[in-house]
Amino acid sequence: MSSNSKSVLDQSTIVTVGDTAWIAAYTDQLEAQFDATVQSVSTATAAQERLHETTVDCIVTDYCLPETTGIDLVRRIRDTTTTLPVLLGTAEGSEVIASEAIEAGVSDYIAVRVPPEEIVPDALQRTERALRDAQRTATQRERARQFDATFHDTRSATWVLDTDGTLTRVNQAARDIINVDADAVVGDPFWTLPWWSSDTQTSDDIRRLVEAAQRGKFGHAVVTQASVTSERVLDLSVKPVTDERGELDSIIVDSVEITERVDLERELRRSEELHRVTLNNMTDTVLMTDEDGEYTYVCPNVHFIFGYTADEIRELGTIEDLLGEDLFDRHELAETGVLKNIETTAIDKAGREHTLLVNVREVSIQDGTVLYSCRDITKRKQREQALATLQETARDFLYAETHQEIAQHVVDDTPDVLGLDASAVYLFDADDNHLQPAAHSQALRDAHGPLPAVHADGHDLTSHSFVENEALFFEDVHEADRLTNPATEIRSAAYIPLGNHGVFITGSTEIGAFDDVTRELADLLAATAEAALDRVSRESQLREQDRELQRQNDQLTTLNRINETIREIDQALVEAETREQIDHTVCEQLTADGRFQFAWIGTLDDAGKTVTPQAWAGTDQGYLDTQSFHVSEETAEPAGRTATTGEVTHISNVATDLHAASWRKDAISRDFLSVLSVPLVYNDLSYGVLTVYAETPDAFDETIQTVVSELGETIAAAISATERKQALLTTSMTRIEYEVSDPSFVLTQLAAAADCTLTYEGGVQQTATGNFVFVTVDDASLERVVDATDGLTVVKDVQQIRGGEAGGVLRLRLTEPFLATELAGHGAVLRSVTATATGTTLVVDLPASGDVRHVTQLLTDRFGDTALVSKQTRKQASEHGFYASVLNRLTDRQLEVLETAYYSGFFESPRKADGEAVADSLGISPQAFYQHIRSAQRKLFAALVDDHTPVAVGHTE
Repeated sequence: MSSNSKSVLDQSTIVTVGDTAWIAAYTDQLEAQFDATVQSVSTATAAQERLHETTVDCIVTDYCLPETTGIDLVRRIRDTTTTLPVLLGTAEGSEVIASEAIEAGVSDYIAVRVPPEEIVPDALQRTERALRDAQRTATQRERARQFDATFHDTRSATWVLDTDGTLTRVNQAARDIINVDADAVVGDPFWTLPWWSSDTQTSDDIRRLVEAAQRGKFGHAVVTQASVTSERVLDLSVKPVTDERGELDSIIVDSVEITERVDLERELRRSEELHRVTLNNMTDTVLMTDEDGEYTYVCPNVHFIFGYTADEIRELGTIEDLLGEDLFDRHELAETGVLKNIETTAIDKAGREHTLLVNVREVSIQDGTVLYSCRDITKRKQREQALATLQETARDFLYAETHQEIAQHVVDDTPDVLGLDASAVYLFDADDNHLQPAAHSQALRDAHGPLPAVHADGHDLTSHSFVENEALFFEDVHEADRLTNPATEIRSAAYIPLGNHGVFITGSTEIGAFDDVTRELADLLAATAEAALDRVSRESQLREQDRELQRQNDQLTTLNRINETIREIDQALVEAETREQIDHTVCEQLTADGRFQFAWIGTLDDAGKTVTPQAWAGTDQGYLDTQSFHVSEETAEPAGRTATTGEVTHISNVATDLHAASWRKDAISRDFLSVLSVPLVYNDLSYGVLTVYAETPDAFDETIQTVVSELGETIAAAISATERKQALLTTSMTRIEYEVSDPSFVLTQLAAAADCTLTYEGGVQQTATGNFVFVTVDDASLERVVDATDGLTVVKDVQQIRGGEAGGVLRLRLTEPFLATELAGHGAVLRSVTATATGTTLVVDLPASGDVRHVTQLLTDRFGDTALVSKQTRKQASEHGFYASVLNRLTDRQLEVLETAYYSGFFESPRKADGEAVADSLGISPQAFYQHIRSAQRKLFAALVDDHTPVAVGHTE
């Protein structure tokens, strides 16, 4: 081949038919210039045989052939194929032959009018052109066949669009998708057709595809199409179709349903995502190695346990470098195929040791043969160890007897249970409403500083947890509002209330030290401590109850003994006739049967400076002889102090302050270890002191003090009663006259208010309705005196008995007992009272056995400024006997009627008041008045006749 460029002729098989000169020249040049396969035949029959025997790309024939013409050959060839290029040439050409040749279907007609060698180049060019046209036609036909096959494919929908994007054709598969007549939408824009959903996004996507095709570009889009039965996902392919000039001729839109593929991809993505999330978040770590221990797979979450990334794990070396050598028996794995729950330890990137539970399984996945599944059980092991320690702690709590011991156990065991060195226990002190630090670790002391007592007001973290009964956990306690020590180095902290007992505190200098397990264990430790504290409180309460019961039993025993002694003393007091008998009986009974070691009764001397012993009993060993019982409030012997203050003096332990007073040494040398001295007081009059000594400290508890103090009152009352009895039986008495200048006395107030003289000469009535006293008015009218009582609160009511302008008798109803009643309680009789505006004179009768000082003390305490004017001794026992005899025979009502009648002048002659007037003043009927008067007169005469004896008159001092 002479040409340097490739020609279609080089690859073609060409058959030349004929023996003419130009055919020969054509054949020679074709073989010389091209690499074509040239087969030369002479006849039409031979040419047809070649067509059946081999593949022929082109036939070049001469018109003149043996036995036939080239046109006949063309017709025969066209009967079998219409696409094979056939060129017909002739030197005898004419228009008729040319027309017949064209009619027969030649590809080109060559008129040979020049020498053959000159026509050959043109013939070669025509041949090349015919081959090219044939190839082009073949290609187009092949494309047409392919398009028809695609267009009529029932598996995919196909649309043919015009260049403007409107629909021109649609295949049956597309028609079946919609429930609409497709022919009705021919001519509509493709993106508006009913195959697509009505949403703007889908329409815009399809329109952009069509516009791309209009620009000669291919395009793809995935759209969702709602079919008659279900929703489909279609993959649209848009192809521009151009003509020979390269101009757009039409647009083909082909679709492939990818619904199933999309669903599978979606499920695959979900599965992959789930797998990825699972691997990334599961706490177990999966590793795979080959037989040499080299990693073939490291799961992404390997950092959860080991702290390394997957790449760092690979860089560490083999699996033995990570999990240790001899983790399992390879032969055993080969036999069983899987080994489970192998416990081992591993060190993470931060240097922390982890306890792992490893499962090993034989696999065959890519290059991996051994699969390791590692589970971190460090916290579980720690929890097991902590629970074991907590169990030991609970056992220790069983033997603890105090809250302090339990608090110390909690602090000591916190490092083993929680893994935290800093801890403390605060216990609540209900007496001062404070939480006191009962126990703390040195680590907490170093990190936090001194632990002060905390007021339980809820203002800081400790008290807030206690008051609100709320457990507080802080990742960083420095962020807490109630933190009172911002300088503390503690960061993570927990405050857990221990019920009503206090608060457990623990923490760390690191942030975030409390995970779920640590919190649970802290709660368990606190709950165990609270239960132990409850137990100790209950046992303490029971012990206290036992002690209290024993104390009450002891008190009851002592009280029974004291009550027995008091009953005996009371019986003796009833039988006693004199004070001497009372004093001696009391002392003897108190020291009988070893009840108390020593007892004595003393009275003040005339000067009131010293207590003089009057009676004593027990073992004194000369104690009274060694002491002078001076009256003093400070260091005096208890008897002297009681005489001074008039209050009980109790020395629980004489040995205390032994050198503070000399009497203590004398007392303790005689085994007097506790002392009780009580005053003998009745109606504000002192009859001395009773002092009792015991040989044990604290022998006089509150009950005994109360009982002995009440005994002192009983003794004083008995002494007073004895003196009153002696006053009735004595053969002599003392008449004392006092001057009282105190204006508070009721008669003094009334005399000053009415500017008159008031006289009382006996006549006091104490009834259920009040206290009544009869007074005689001189130098003033009764009306003026009655009006004067309006300003006196002590006078509740006043009644005129008799008299008028010149004076008379009034009965005053008082709001408080009259002075005569108080004196009578001390064995004295108020004989008369004379009250004026300037002062008052009192006349008092006292039995010879009575003590004038008592009466003087009583009046001085009552009125303050009191002067003793005179004292007279008289002999008139019969007068008192007769008076007592009459009083014993009259009822209270009879005495009231008799006195009222007397002061009313009923018994005077002539009578100053008749029976009706007196009855009216008493608020009774005249008949009742006369009945009472007759009964009183009868009893008075009986006493006069039966009991009267002459009155003996004494002398005056």
